[in-house]
Amino acid sequence: MRKIYLKEIEKYDGKEVLVEGWIRNKRSSGKIQFLILRDGTDEIQAVAFLPNIGEEKFKLCEQLTMESSVKISGTVRPDKRAPSGYELDITDIEILQIADEFPIQKKEHGVTFLLDNRHLWLRSRRQNSLLKIRHTVYYAICEYLNQNGFYRFDSPILTPNACEGTTTLFEVPYFDEGSAFLSQSGQLYLETGIMSLGKVYDFGPTFRAEKSKTRKHLTEFWMMDAEMAFVEHKKNMKIQEDLIRFVIRYVLEKNMNELEILERDIAQLKKADAPFKIITYKEMIEILQAKGSKIKYGDDMGAQEEEMLTDDSDVPFFVEKWPKEIKAFYMKLDRENPDLSLCADLIAPEKFGEIIGGSEREDDYDVLKSRMAEENMTIKEYQWYLDLRKYGSVPHSGFGVGLERLIGWMSGVKHIREAIPFPRMINRLTP
Repeated sequence: MRKIYLKEIEKYDGKEVLVEGWIRNKRSSGKIQFLILRDGTDEIQAVAFLPNIGEEKFKLCEQLTMESSVKISGTVRPDKRAPSGYELDITDIEILQIADEFPIQKKEHGVTFLLDNRHLWLRSRRQNSLLKIRHTVYYAICEYLNQNGFYRFDSPILTPNACEGTTTLFEVPYFDEGSAFLSQSGQLYLETGIMSLGKVYDFGPTFRAEKSKTRKHLTEFWMMDAEMAFVEHKKNMKIQEDLIRFVIRYVLEKNMNELEILERDIAQLKKADAPFKIITYKEMIEILQAKGSKIKYGDDMGAQEEEMLTDDSDVPFFVEKWPKEIKAFYMKLDRENPDLSLCADLIAPEKFGEIIGGSEREDDYDVLKSRMAEENMTIKEYQWYLDLRKYGSVPHSGFGVGLERLIGWMSGVKHIREAIPFPRMINRLTP
């Protein structure tokens, strides 16, 4: 008899197998019991029939509670009514542990309760599906980059200075050095990598001390940052589009069952695998004003504006060439209009908002130093970054993908807290 995982059940039609897992639910009717067994890969209904397994084993089945752990042996048989197309006729059972009464029952629970019990809620079908989609999105991003000549280049998590502005830094004590900060982005360090490897990326946790309670913000989240030598602004956007469309196809291929469990509008997701739209910041302002927004030239977009912008589009929008005053110091200025940065934000449809921010980077030493002085930055602290413009500087670009935001869009969940196993928010540090 062979131990198997439920995701491969169809290979064992008519054979006796061993499955190890947990009881998600059960019901009984006289001489028959139905056990819903999950093993992390899938679920199956296991049927205990008294005349077949005997009174002793039948009583073992009666003892089982929700989330009890078991080893079940049984014969696989087709059943068109079952979600997997198969059932398991139990021949033997071994109880590993009888679970206490499970706190999460088949009823409505509040958000706070579920977050307090996140360590248990992760076992639900919904959370199981989200974790699988998270796994797929992560590997899809890496697969695309690896296929296209990028090298993994790990940036430090403890840093001496800021990348995205000092107001959102988490400060930590650091020996005799005084203070260090948790990384906001690996971008500045990645720019060193392109001078060695050409195209690089990192993938890790990043931290923003933003006092935000929106459904799109976490204080700890995962980011993929990529940087590319000899790549300018337009090519940068094309690479981002190719990456996201690759991820869409990968998720549709690998996670159709999970998307159905989450009741994701799959047709809408398929429509997004088409050429993305590109508009300028100025055009974005005009579009939003025509839709009734009070946004003015020089304002940043908020969540409401992001949603309005794409509410009649099936595909994402690149919004390019933003005013330099509201973008970072390292972004290259537009040659045709130096008041604008050669940057773009990618806004996902279906009210999911920004998922990527990217730009061409300033490659001229004097221009970059001047921008830093305008921002009142301490040049000495960033001299290593300026050095990159002294020794073989080249045109280069990069972008960052917020993993949880992308997972949210792929899976259709509206709150970013669902897209990470243990969300960290301004009012949530446990469990």
